[in-house]
Amino acid sequence: MTYVVTEACIRCKFMDCVEVCPVDCFYEGETMLVIDPAQCIDCGVCEPECPAEAILPDTSPQAGRWLTLNADMAARWPNITSKGQPPADAEAWRGVEGKYDRYFAADHGAKVE
Repeated sequence: MTYVVTEACIRCKFMDCVEVCPVDCFYEGETMLVIDPAQCIDCGVCEPECPAEAILPDTSPQAGRWLTLNADMAARWPNITSKGQPPADAEAWRGVEGKYDRYFAADHGAKVE
């Protein structure tokens, strides 16, 4: 089992999860973070740390599509090992639905609206 980051992280990217990860398995894109499922040791310490509630175990019914996305993007994006600054408007994006289709950026340096 592993944990995955879901759509709830898009445009929020609070990064509290990065600070507690004992194996540094978070990767940062322009609009969200992902977990490398090959590195995740299933400790679960990141899940309760996420203010956006964007992290789920891969056994959750909602996690299916996110497992592939996390693995794919972890192979492309840079690894992060410490908490960075979340976007200035992160709180405004918490709980917004449908962010993936409008705001997900696969390229690390992609611009967001």
